[in-house]
Amino acid sequence: MKLPVHEQFIEQAIRYVSQDRRFAGLLAGGSMMRGTMDEFSDLDLIIVYHPEFRSEVMSQRLQIAEGMGNLLSAFTGEHVGEPRLIICLYGPVPLHVDLKFVQPEELRSRIENPLILWGRGSDISTIISESTPSFPYPDPQWMEDRFWVWVHYGAVKLGRGEWFEVIDLITFMRSAVLGPLALIRCGHLPQGVRKLETCAVEGLEELKGTIPVHSFESCYRALKNTIQLYLRFRDVRKIVPKTEAERVSVEYLDGIFASQTLEG
Repeated sequence: MKLPVHEQFIEQAIRYVSQDRRFAGLLAGGSMMRGTMDEFSDLDLIIVYHPEFRSEVMSQRLQIAEGMGNLLSAFTGEHVGEPRLIICLYGPVPLHVDLKFVQPEELRSRIENPLILWGRGSDISTIISESTPSFPYPDPQWMEDRFWVWVHYGAVKLGRGEWFEVIDLITFMRSAVLGPLALIRCGHLPQGVRKLETCAVEGLEELKGTIPVHSFESCYRALKNTIQLYLRFRDVRKIVPKTEAERVSVEYLDGIFASQTLEG
């Protein structure tokens, strides 16, 4: 499904890239590729360029983005580890568009099979047909090694009265650990907390209990709920449990709560 504002932009983008000899193709990923677009969807577009123009194209990414429509604002994607990405907001009807610039051979390493909106020749379709996408799944041991350190960090911030810090930490733990594990358990890709509300995931009601308000007790309860869900979601067959780290960090957290409750 393509909506009017999305369709208009795609048509403009195809016209623009097809007239530039540096470009070999325009592809689409994300919700457009999956057929799940709605009025709130952004566009995930991949601009494929010929390798000999790498320096020129990469230095002109913002100008290229400007040439594709009424660009209101844009910035590069180093903060998500992807310098090839330009994150754009177009107008006058606001539309979020991610533009990723790649060479043909870079398509061999990808997380999904994109739609080919336009291509110069058959090189792109050949590369896609000869290779297989691979979506990155989180490492369970990576989570286990860090989780109890994060719990201790949250306890320290709770005891110091830095509740905004605790709220941010729990939000991160939900996105980096609980959300992906919940999505995996119900057969979905581990994309943070994306569409948890519509995936009928196990533990959805309990996940709501990991959202604190700005108070000592609420932050404590949300962190405890985060711990309980992690213990339920993790697969101990795939990890070396950090049993002592778990014991020490949880006891410390409970001690912080007990001491300040008594003082109150």
